[in-house]
Amino acid sequence: MRVKTALTSEKILQAQALLREAGADCWLTFARETATLPDPALDLILGGHCVWPSAFLIPAEGKATAIVGSLDAQNIRDHAPFEVTGYVDSIRDPLRRALEGMDPKRILINYSSADVMADGLTLGMHRLLLEILEGTPYPERFESSEPVLARLRSRKSPAEIESVRSAVKETLALFDELAGFLRTGLSEKEVADFLLGRTADRGLETAWESDQCPAVFTGPESAGAHASPTRRFIEPGHLMNIDFGVRKDGYVSDLQRTWYFLKPGETGPPEAVRRGFTVLLESIRRGAEALRPGITGWEVDAAARTHITSAGYAEYPHALGHQVGRKAHDGGGLLAPRWDRYKHLPLLPVEKDQVYTLEPRLTVPGHGVATVEEIVVVTESGCRFLSKRQEELYLVRG
Repeated sequence: MRVKTALTSEKILQAQALLREAGADCWLTFARETATLPDPALDLILGGHCVWPSAFLIPAEGKATAIVGSLDAQNIRDHAPFEVTGYVDSIRDPLRRALEGMDPKRILINYSSADVMADGLTLGMHRLLLEILEGTPYPERFESSEPVLARLRSRKSPAEIESVRSAVKETLALFDELAGFLRTGLSEKEVADFLLGRTADRGLETAWESDQCPAVFTGPESAGAHASPTRRFIEPGHLMNIDFGVRKDGYVSDLQRTWYFLKPGETGPPEAVRRGFTVLLESIRRGAEALRPGITGWEVDAAARTHITSAGYAEYPHALGHQVGRKAHDGGGLLAPRWDRYKHLPLLPVEKDQVYTLEPRLTVPGHGVATVEEIVVVTESGCRFLSKRQEELYLVRG
């Protein structure tokens, strides 16, 4: 039997406080077959799966209730502190009775056009929910849960911050082990396979799909971000960067580091590489210096982005930073430019206890991409690094 986690109980209580803060009465998560098609919200409030159509009702006041299939009931009781009602034939009557007992005026459900982590309600389940509640006033009271759910995921507790920090520590230790393995002539895939093997040896999982975690890119002709490692070989004069993270105790890390492979006779990187890496590190420093509660995400991104473009480099084609927690991309506000694809997320104010990456990049012609990704937690007046920073370019001889 699985034991209810203190963290799940903590997040349910936090959700109720956020509902009161938002003036909402009830949060309804409606899902089924979540091992196949998960609603990201259930990571926070359940930490398990359901099979039959299931309703998880968290009121602003009172007891959290789960209405689930009878075969799912004990599993739900084992995972989280819900008052569980099981059904056999249909969820329709018990769900209607539960809502009638609460009579909530504002009901939050999980849809969002901007935040994927708040968009867990499928179209089919939404239609089923409307069918179940036909003839009641409740569908007219539905609103997006995004404002509450984003804060629930974003406002990390001390235990959550420590879990991210622990995953970061494991990742940095694996990078340290990699240092003794690296040499010219290795392929990107060989480097990735080394990290995957050592990750398994530690009893850990990768932070995202292992065909792209780690992502390894070497030289000026690399495939670029979000591609799988290839058979491309590391050559002298290459910059190589790795994007990698691990999952530990339900929380993940997401870090990037960059190496330079010395050519014969070189004792250090050429000036173009040195300058590019110096500009990169300064952009991270400026982003971290700007990051504090109340500032909007786009302003933090601009502090780093402007430094890179003013130094003559093209702007990086992505956000400066995203939130990290149970997922590498943990939803909520972004440290990002005001581009259409990010919708309103860069306009959201930064809050204390949010955990972000800082990950600018730039290209050094003829050598490859330089990028460093650090993880920070927002404090009352600024931010604190959870990762030991890469403060100089890692050099590899031979």
